[in-house]
Amino acid sequence: MKFISASFSLGIILGLFLTSCSESEQPAIDLEYPEIIVMENSFPRQCSVFKRGETYEFRALFRDNQELGGYSLDIHHNFDHHTHSTEVNSCQEDPVKSAENPFLYIQTFTIPEGLLDYQASATLEIPEDVEPGDYHFMIRLTDQEGWQTLQGLSIKIE
Repeated sequence: MKFISASFSLGIILGLFLTSCSESEQPAIDLEYPEIIVMENSFPRQCSVFKRGETYEFRALFRDNQELGGYSLDIHHNFDHHTHSTEVNSCQEDPVKSAENPFLYIQTFTIPEGLLDYQASATLEIPEDVEPGDYHFMIRLTDQEGWQTLQGLSIKIE
């Protein structure tokens, strides 16, 4: 009986301790996805054209309600017309073909700690010898909690 009484008393004390912590002391749970914001100077946009042998500057504004984490860029061929576009309008596509020497670019970037807004930029060099055609330009933005936003653009390399 003493064991049950001691366990009951310990349970009450533990319960009072746990409920005495105010909500303001507990960290807020982040339930919001980060945002990729298209600005006037954002590049690329849906249906942008890249020329082989030229250099381009990726630009986008990223925003999160608590803290940004990192982002990645992925450019891969769309010669088979698969899709992961997040855009409403579609682009004129070349006929379906097999890939012989497609361009592939995958790069991950970190965002400095503590930022809610970040103006991202990265230099992209398109080699002269890559196969022209339809490509996807994927932007993946992740916040510190792991929430991810994806923007899929259709582009063309000439």
